[in-house]
Amino acid sequence: MSSKTKEIVTMIDILPEFEQELAYELIKRMVLAWDPDYTRVTPEEIKKISRSHEEMQQGKCLSFASAENMTAYFDGKA
Repeated sequence: MSSKTKEIVTMIDILPEFEQELAYELIKRMVLAWDPDYTRVTPEEIKKISRSHEEMQQGKCLSFASAENMTAYFDGKA
């Protein structure tokens, strides 16, 4: 969380509950105006997606035959 986001949260937390609801609705409308279906990719997400594609092209990805195999792998039982 950025320092600006933390500052905003602190300020909103000071407000009475009714005003917190108003602030929430305002922020929600701003987000919807910026990205109506929440699908816009942020610069940080672009970096992560690019890194993932590069790793997959280099064969650095995991593949599992079943959900059970995947669970066993991440539980350290594989």
